[in-house]
Amino acid sequence: MKVLITGGAGFIGSYLAGAYLQRGDEVYAIDDLSTGRTENIKPYLEDSRFHFVKDTILNRSQMLELTGICDVVAHLAAAVGVKLIIEEPLKSLHTNIVGTEIVLELANRFRKKVFLASTSEIYGRNSKVPLSEEENRIYGSTTVGRWSYASSKALDEFLALAYWKTNQLPVVVARFFNTVGPRQTGRYGMVIPRLVNQALRNEPITVYGNGMQTRNFTYVEDVVGAIVRLIDEPGAVGQIFNIGGETEISINDLAERIKSATGSSSEILHIPYEEAYQEGFEDMERRVPDITKIKSLVGYQNTHSLEEILSKIIEHERTREHSLLVANQ
Repeated sequence: MKVLITGGAGFIGSYLAGAYLQRGDEVYAIDDLSTGRTENIKPYLEDSRFHFVKDTILNRSQMLELTGICDVVAHLAAAVGVKLIIEEPLKSLHTNIVGTEIVLELANRFRKKVFLASTSEIYGRNSKVPLSEEENRIYGSTTVGRWSYASSKALDEFLALAYWKTNQLPVVVARFFNTVGPRQTGRYGMVIPRLVNQALRNEPITVYGNGMQTRNFTYVEDVVGAIVRLIDEPGAVGQIFNIGGETEISINDLAERIKSATGSSSEILHIPYEEAYQEGFEDMERRVPDITKIKSLVGYQNTHSLEEILSKIIEHERTREHSLLVANQ
């Protein structure tokens, strides 16, 4: 099978590329490297079954060629990370909405299956536990920048489902809940790599807000396995699925665990949201998925505890920091 992965040099996209190559498939990856990194795909560049195109999904002619070549499109390209969304709102909206419309339009022209990566941000301020795929979306004012991302991804979902209902284009939508693992960068606000790097450098571990907000973390290889199975499963077409972990933890507790696991001498410092992001910033108190649906359909399981996930990330970051030190000597 030939698979087109948009955002193929990104954190999740690069792992997905590796999974398909390991399975024996041929992979075409497109990424403009605005948030993706060539080091993520470096192991695949010598593989004749891997083809990388440095370009934006907004380049319709390039996307036309790639979509025509491939059998299925895994659409992961998007502006990601709360920090990036707030700093570059117009670019983020344009990429998420126009980019997805191009992907769906061209997939419809060639009748290719599309997997759409969505997000738990869809649920907004709905703090019900757990959140099923049918729960209401609760957003704040349009003057609060963070809700633009949730709104853009909601529109992406509406577009995908409209193509399915109107044109019978086979689409599958999955909402990711805080996917984490080695190679993820904290550059755009991803909490675990940011806290791990602060701890390893014995810098203040910065927790935004009061730290009582809770999250749920999922190991990237589990997410990638779920993507592959959902794409292969005919019964997933036209459906939305949560993909997430099963352990809820506060950011305060997360910071303490990271400090202990790294043996760091860092202090844990609380930073007001308006200082970390912008005036009027709003956050979600809890975000825990109901994963009954994906478990029932494709037998999804979480294979890594939070302790195991943190151990892998810390080991990766320690190795990377050591390599950077050696290279600079």
